[in-house]
Amino acid sequence: MTSEASDQWRIWIDTGGTFTDCLGLTPDGEVRRVKVLSSAALRGRVTDLRPTEGRIHFAGPSELPTGFCLGATLRPLRVEENNVPSRDLESTESTVTGADEPWLTLDRWPTGLVIGDAVELLFDEEAPILAARLLTGTADRHRLPPLAMRLATTRGTNALLERRGARTAWLVTAGFGDLLRIGEQHRPDLFARHVRRPPPIYDRSVEVEERLDAEGRIIRPLDEDDLRGKIDELRRAGIESVAVSLMHSYLNPAHEQRVAELLREAGFEHVSCSAELTPTLKLLPRARTACVDAYLSPVVGRYLDRVASVVGERRLTVMTSAGGLVQASAYRAKDSLLSGPAGGVVGAARCGAEHGFERVIAFDMGGTSTDVSRVQGDFDYAFEHTVGDVTLAAPALRIETVAAGGGSICSADSGVLKVGPESAGAFPGPACYGAGGPLTLTDVHLLLGRLDPRRFEIPIDVSAAEVRADEVLDSLRQGGSSLDRDSLLLGYLAIADQRMADAVRRISVRQGYDPSGDALVAFGGAGGLHACAVAEPLGMSTVLWPREAGLLSAYGLGAASLECMEEEQVLEPLAECGPGLAERLRTMAARAEAGWGRRGAGGPRPQVRRRLAYLRFLGQESTLEIELDSEPDPVAVAAAFAERYRERYGYVPAHREVERRLELESLRLVLAADAPLRQRRALTVDPPETLPPARPHGTARAFFGGTFDSVPIFEMEDLSLEDLSLEDLSLEDLSLKDLLPEQRLDGPALVFDRHASFVLPPGWQASVSVAGALVARRRS
Repeated sequence: MTSEASDQWRIWIDTGGTFTDCLGLTPDGEVRRVKVLSSAALRGRVTDLRPTEGRIHFAGPSELPTGFCLGATLRPLRVEENNVPSRDLESTESTVTGADEPWLTLDRWPTGLVIGDAVELLFDEEAPILAARLLTGTADRHRLPPLAMRLATTRGTNALLERRGARTAWLVTAGFGDLLRIGEQHRPDLFARHVRRPPPIYDRSVEVEERLDAEGRIIRPLDEDDLRGKIDELRRAGIESVAVSLMHSYLNPAHEQRVAELLREAGFEHVSCSAELTPTLKLLPRARTACVDAYLSPVVGRYLDRVASVVGERRLTVMTSAGGLVQASAYRAKDSLLSGPAGGVVGAARCGAEHGFERVIAFDMGGTSTDVSRVQGDFDYAFEHTVGDVTLAAPALRIETVAAGGGSICSADSGVLKVGPESAGAFPGPACYGAGGPLTLTDVHLLLGRLDPRRFEIPIDVSAAEVRADEVLDSLRQGGSSLDRDSLLLGYLAIADQRMADAVRRISVRQGYDPSGDALVAFGGAGGLHACAVAEPLGMSTVLWPREAGLLSAYGLGAASLECMEEEQVLEPLAECGPGLAERLRTMAARAEAGWGRRGAGGPRPQVRRRLAYLRFLGQESTLEIELDSEPDPVAVAAAFAERYRERYGYVPAHREVERRLELESLRLVLAADAPLRQRRALTVDPPETLPPARPHGTARAFFGGTFDSVPIFEMEDLSLEDLSLEDLSLEDLSLKDLLPEQRLDGPALVFDRHASFVLPPGWQASVSVAGALVARRRS
């Protein structure tokens, strides 16, 4: 992994379900930002027309380099009213044959297209490359300047949720071909009379003639002749990727490794072995993980190959679900499912640490969903997590996701208001995007005056949102409802706020933590719109809105470490570990360092950042995580376990010698090239009531307190960073237009930034820190 030199661009990109966020530093240290649709498209409006040319104003980029749009595909966006197209626009797509921006020449100009119509330009490359070109001012087909890119992506997540992975075969020890269909025999719906289980993600299962015992000894040798015949059948069936999970292979991986050799000899490029991915007890989670990795590897691999072909493989690092970065060539698809949300958690933790908040809850509300995670000094890991209807064993930050985002569809079903779980996505998007989309939470905020349509990266049609809201209102009134539009819109907000507050409870209260003393770090395009309303029912009194709130997942990529994780199954009584526990940790560290070198990571020498033990009482299934030092004492470890047990469950089973009843289930070690939460300084944040009031930029009509009223609005100017290095990445040295440090805002008020907005409701006060973050506090 190459080091990121100061003579090149440093670009951090998070590709979400709707938008791709991009932050970058020029070689001179200047910060630049860009936000594009994840469909690799730019949207704009026709502002002028000639016989074969048109001038288009793009809401996002202020200007484009000459020839940037050459070869792109132009598509008119149908603006619908009452489900009827407003004009008979041709659906035929046109190609840009001349690009002297802002004038575009097409091979054919769609008839019926007039000034004011919305259009979309589609580019034949991945969204991160489009964003990098806009950031660096590089036209299509031109070489990008020297750069180092850090990338987070939802490509694997979307493929899994939409079942668009590769055709996959699953190879398992003979007799276990139905294992993944049976699972744990949990019913998806306890009271359903007809249980409908989701189909497996693999196309076919193949039973392999072999068997190891529980000690890893061979009972039945691998039948290679039989296996070769079955592999030939898979080739003829068009299988693209193969997962291999054999009994007890975590103790002895020889059979799995030989099966993988035979598969690769037969031409299979993508082979995922369970013992390599997660060398732990239990066949079921190992098999699930191998299947997910095999199912997604071709999809994620092709995506990264397309990005790396432009950027350069050694200049591309990718975020894992555990919040660390790895080189693109060493990236595994199983580690991609929480890639983007993990970047946001890293950014939130860094921002919280800079402001003196050790305990924070990251609240990331984007276009499709909301992700919440708790950080207390360092990250909270989960080693088994569920995405959609698939559970896998892979390290990830403990993140709770709820289907409520700016694009969540607001509807009514039999007179009952619903928010999500369906999303309008990048296309058609919310109704106000002007592409015929449904009513969404974004439209709700727009109609309540809490968003400024001029600040969007794409053209906004307020009337389209009004039409969709009235359609829902009409359907409710036909059922006897007497709701007015404002009450309808506030109802949708209340539903969304409660669902997101419940998500925070699941990662705090249900884990034995009281969130009332934590700071809620709100980010994402919609996080600031809901943060205070979500904090109130949780008893939280502090909300932190970072300076880069709209792009914090991308900022988190810049703050993340180059990492790898080593794990070892132990399954021994803690009292019997003794001095051998420290020796185990040293052996694991040596293994991790050797793996770091084999992957060609290079750069600064890695250090052990965390040592984690997972313990439980003998005979129990669930474990608790305990942090270890380099020379752990079993007695002290047992005491830490007892305290953690008391936090979680409220008591500790009475026994004089707790350590003699404890089992060390596993050890995990995190090796990192730097510490992601290294704190440069803790900023002092004064109580808002002690500060002088800030002068607003102007006012806007917005709905608060039961009526539309004139509320103050405040503008936050672009970030200005000088001589910033990756190691010292911080949100400092800002210039703010209306809001200066140590000034007070009183709610209700609206704060607008280029990529995000913040709603300060009545009963709240806020001030700006010297790092440019808005710190809001609830009045007692």
